[in-house]
Amino acid sequence: MPLAEPDSPTDRVAAVARVAAVFDRVADTYDNVGVPWFEPIAEHLVAYAGPAAGDRALDIGCGRGAALFPLAAAVGPEGWVLGVDVSARMVEATRVDVVARGLGQVAVEVGDASDLRLPGPPFDLAVASLVLFFLPDPAAGLRSWRSCLVPGGRLAVSTFGDRDPVLRAVDEVFTPFLPPQMLDARTTGSKGPFGSDVGMSELLAGAGFAAVDHQMIDVELRFESPAQWVEWSRSHGQRAMWDAVPDAARRELEAAVDALLSGHRGPDGLIRMGQQVRLTSAVSPG
Repeated sequence: MPLAEPDSPTDRVAAVARVAAVFDRVADTYDNVGVPWFEPIAEHLVAYAGPAAGDRALDIGCGRGAALFPLAAAVGPEGWVLGVDVSARMVEATRVDVVARGLGQVAVEVGDASDLRLPGPPFDLAVASLVLFFLPDPAAGLRSWRSCLVPGGRLAVSTFGDRDPVLRAVDEVFTPFLPPQMLDARTTGSKGPFGSDVGMSELLAGAGFAAVDHQMIDVELRFESPAQWVEWSRSHGQRAMWDAVPDAARRELEAAVDALLSGHRGPDGLIRMGQQVRLTSAVSPG
């Protein structure tokens, strides 16, 4: 659910509130419907970021902990991990998980990734898994992230690359219903910063980062039925797309999704979709 760049501070606050509301609604089901997605992407991102034992690490847009817990394992009890998320419900649920795991070196707080201001010492490392494109002004958000890092501190983010034709087609079923802020080419289209390695490099360099690097990974989604895809798509940020569909049109849209996905079952009966994910790292100059 990427958002258009705001025209005023009031617009930015409203955009951030919309994102928080969506993730409040999905906090209980987020990454918890039996379809591996956020965890494998976040695990790749954390490995790519290379946290070391004893690091102070920051997880921006921590959600339900897909990157938070691998970070905690990597920095160990002698390190420190702070997770921040704009959704108070996400933070509440993730705090419960942190306590259940006995992770004394982890804290989770409500924080606005679009304008991140954190007290205390700066961090050695920050990661943000599938977060940057939700920000109303990604460049401003990145500048605030840089201010949270020590000189020479590392940032690693994940964004989407290309989708296979099946995933693209099912997303396009929603297009007629989506408001302009979900279709803004500056943040989501092939002409925007997230459409290429070059665009991402320019975005990070413009925010003051150096030594930008990219790595592409392939992630496969597997569904037993169209109904499972619907359940999964309602359990995370794509819920905003469902919310944009009028009640009167929803049954027809669900039928279109069912027909589309049913026609793409493999020999084993599973529906497979491929998604490229771009991992990008950069350094805050000393």
